[in-house]
Amino acid sequence: MAVTDNSETGKAENAAAGDTAGTDFISEIIKEDLASGKVDCVRTRFPPEPNGWLHIGHCKAFYIDFSMAERFGGKYNLRFDDTNPEKEDVSYVEAIKRDIKWMGYDWEDREYYASDYYEYLYELAVKIIKKEKAYVDDLSDAQISEYRGTAVADKNNITETPPGRNSPYRDRSIEENLDLFTRMRAGEFPDGARTLRAKIDMTHPNLTMRDPVIYRIRRETHYRTGNSWCIYPMYDFQHPLSDAKEGITHSFCSQEYEIHRPLYDWFICEAEVFPSRQIEFARLNLTHTVMSKRWMLKLVQDKHVSGWDDPRLPTIAGLRRRGYTPEAIRSFVSRIGIAKTDSMVDIAFLEYCLREDLNKRASRVMAVLKPLKLIIENWDEGKIEELEAVNNPEDETAGKRNITFSRELWIEQDDFAEIPPPKYFRLFPGNAVRLRYAYIITCTGFDKDAAGNITAVRCTYDPETKGGNAGSSAAFDNRKVKGTIHWVSASQAVPLQARLYDYLFSAERPMEIAPRPDGNSGEFTDNINPHSLEVIANAWGEPCLTKAAPGAVFQFERLGYFARDPDTGADGRPVFNKTIGLRDTWAKIANKS
Repeated sequence: MAVTDNSETGKAENAAAGDTAGTDFISEIIKEDLASGKVDCVRTRFPPEPNGWLHIGHCKAFYIDFSMAERFGGKYNLRFDDTNPEKEDVSYVEAIKRDIKWMGYDWEDREYYASDYYEYLYELAVKIIKKEKAYVDDLSDAQISEYRGTAVADKNNITETPPGRNSPYRDRSIEENLDLFTRMRAGEFPDGARTLRAKIDMTHPNLTMRDPVIYRIRRETHYRTGNSWCIYPMYDFQHPLSDAKEGITHSFCSQEYEIHRPLYDWFICEAEVFPSRQIEFARLNLTHTVMSKRWMLKLVQDKHVSGWDDPRLPTIAGLRRRGYTPEAIRSFVSRIGIAKTDSMVDIAFLEYCLREDLNKRASRVMAVLKPLKLIIENWDEGKIEELEAVNNPEDETAGKRNITFSRELWIEQDDFAEIPPPKYFRLFPGNAVRLRYAYIITCTGFDKDAAGNITAVRCTYDPETKGGNAGSSAAFDNRKVKGTIHWVSASQAVPLQARLYDYLFSAERPMEIAPRPDGNSGEFTDNINPHSLEVIANAWGEPCLTKAAPGAVFQFERLGYFARDPDTGADGRPVFNKTIGLRDTWAKIANKS
């Protein structure tokens, strides 16, 4: 939950949360239900459909499901709402379970599947038919939609829903409906020939209450039940009745399901089952990204990204591969609060939470992404010196490490300028800088190739200035320089590949689509950032990086945080994904707020 805090961090959190401090209405509802005796034990569930991989929006959902149960001493279930066999697969089930566990949640032995309830759901449908609350319809999908009607806006832009029309098959007898429904299950009719619909009210102002479809015929092989069923329940029917079967007291859904709540309650009432209660909350929306499995699937299928775990996607797998930690994601989700009104959260706040976490836990190393040779002319050929470097200044227990210093080093190309711009404090002819953890050096010249490209920088070092950042001396104190640059030994460093990521979408709101120059309608993919990935094949880093396990995150000093990728690059080079830079853009946003 967001809490009122006048610190800079607190202001940032409250601004990101849309001033949601004190709007945790869900806790208040649960407290009231417990106090009134409506429930005696809280039971929640997280009900993903296994048709894609989880993203950070789902993190908010299962954070609410799991944390509310824990807060009130209850239980939470993991249930797969797998009643759409065309799109579901066991690989998605395994990916979902892996991601939830990585996030730090465990549902123990409470793992359920809606597909295990098919017989139970079928019997409840029969029960509703016998109460004359459901009927078998012969109308096609298009005809059902036409008969139901659509919302229209009048001249004052006020939306109205004119009454729909009853199906000509609405008044079939109980016996005929039971017979037809039995034959639907037996596979006597082709796909789409008939549906089972609830008999509610075709004049209801809420379109979802206008005789919604309960079952449809689909000859699709289900990943768990095979071909044993050819009729499948619709989500609006399955969802409340699965909740009821599990004794779910509070069924949390995102805000778009609010319009479905009357139908949720109707099915529970007519089926005469446990009275689960649906409660809606605002979805998580982030700038510079899309938060829909449907759109992410399109990005994957159309090869805009390498897969569901592409580090540019907000999937949990993509965030993990990029170097995000469960702690950072949980911190972010808890800080943005729980509200009823949808809002857009700046992705810079998510990055702020990540940077805050990694600053405390990530080991520091030095790496050079775009190398330029640095030659120390007054250092003896072949001489090697071990210097001491701090692993993490935020964690005293992290200790120190030895790094190798030699005559030839690699430095960043950007750390040298033949003709420096104003306020440039790095290397240029005649200027002195400190090499991180090492010595002060002075640039004496540089080499160029035939094309005029700088191939090496030459310098001398001051042997009385050893240490600097690892410790100081009187000589160091007496000689101050304005610039400090990082480096690695050319003879000892190991080759790396680095992947630098930017936002996948240039636009803050990618779904706001502008017309194309040719006048045709645009797509959200028009907002894809063509520079969202840069691959650097010839980087260099400290030798310890070759031993890093996939997922290990380091701070490359002065460059940002990088995570070891499962991939290897050319010649077996370890690959490191840039997780996030060191600059805190959220601080600027918060200060403006």
